[in-house]
Amino acid sequence: MKTPIVVIVGRPNVGKSTLFNRLIGKKNAIVHNLSGVTRDRNYAEVEWAGKVFQLIDTGGYVPDSKDLFETAIREQVEIAVAEADVILFIVDAKHGINPMDVEIVNLLRTSAKEFITVVNKVDSEHYEAAAGEFYQLGVKEIYEVSALVGRKTGDLLDEITKDFGVASEEEQEDPRLKIAVVGRPNVGKSSLTNALLGHDRSIVTDIPGTTRDSINSVFKYYGQEIVLIDTAGLRKRKRIDESIEFYSTVRTLRSIAECNVAVVMIDALLGLEKQDQKIIDEAIQRRKGLVLAVNKWDLLEKDTNTAKKFEDEIKYKAGSVDYVPVIFISALTKQRIYKLVDLAGQVNEERKKVIPTSELNDILLKEIEMKPPASTHTGKEVKIKYITQAAGSYPVFLFFVNYPKEITDSYKRFLEGLLRKHFGFQGVPLTLSFKQK
Repeated sequence: MKTPIVVIVGRPNVGKSTLFNRLIGKKNAIVHNLSGVTRDRNYAEVEWAGKVFQLIDTGGYVPDSKDLFETAIREQVEIAVAEADVILFIVDAKHGINPMDVEIVNLLRTSAKEFITVVNKVDSEHYEAAAGEFYQLGVKEIYEVSALVGRKTGDLLDEITKDFGVASEEEQEDPRLKIAVVGRPNVGKSSLTNALLGHDRSIVTDIPGTTRDSINSVFKYYGQEIVLIDTAGLRKRKRIDESIEFYSTVRTLRSIAECNVAVVMIDALLGLEKQDQKIIDEAIQRRKGLVLAVNKWDLLEKDTNTAKKFEDEIKYKAGSVDYVPVIFISALTKQRIYKLVDLAGQVNEERKKVIPTSELNDILLKEIEMKPPASTHTGKEVKIKYITQAAGSYPVFLFFVNYPKEITDSYKRFLEGLLRKHFGFQGVPLTLSFKQK
């Protein structure tokens, strides 16, 4: 089931970041009364009444722009219209209707996309009369909230999620391997897609672009149908870098949500960067299979140790994802691109692997007995009694323990290492859950 995307739009300083923080339940975005203070795009997953969605805050306007509306807000609204399942249009009850609000609502209305008008800063019933002014914008309904104190945000969440499916309502599983090719702008995603499909589905330029129309493409590989998620054409557009990065982030989130295996492309000339790590973290959080594909390998001067050094450096920077395979490719020359498909298929099989309960207990309990968890602070012995793998679309292992809360993070890493040593799971994030026995 696709994870819906909800995008917050509005002029500066109406409380977009405050609402974002309120809906995700923690202080994540920088909140300040100076417009333009939020530079990075913020996004997070929200769960409400069993329904899950991705929430994106389009803060980040450039304060010294010559034409703030033309270069920032119009772009944000266009991006929201193109990508969002639900748009939250935020206005400010305390300052009333602003000409910029009129411009934004006109853009939203001409798009024919549904949006929810949220009147923020209605901190008490004393401000409700002022909120009524916003009906002059020609909207059907307004939702009065206070992001700062949380007033009526539950009602707003009900409205946002009314048409979303419950997370447990599984759609019929497509048995085909679904690969998402993700990475920073201009890393070569479309070049790889074109090489695999055998024709120019995408228009490739050397300028970072934005992918507009979501298209999934299918190609046959040794008689097996493989789905490439989101292979839409790149458009050459005059956009400021921040908008390109934001659009790329929205598209990446959606692609990862739909795939079985995420192929994270890394530029051989730049190495692993912070933005790559964010994409890897997103795939791990969603428990997707992972492959790191180092592209433009043909442009690098190499000796016999170059690949090993590069792989070691990537895994050192990436931290605890040393279980993810690394492959060196060139989308331009097609070097190793079919080995990449083979590798993604192997990772997908690992992700579906089920270990019999008897095998888990026979093998792991012996090693756990040799190196048991540390005793509790009161000196009581912590014992893992039983292990089983839960049913599901990715590997989850249940450990039944007499004191589950006493299992330390370092011991959890030890147990994950045991699982990988004996059973593999290359490229697959593992979930370990500890239950009271």
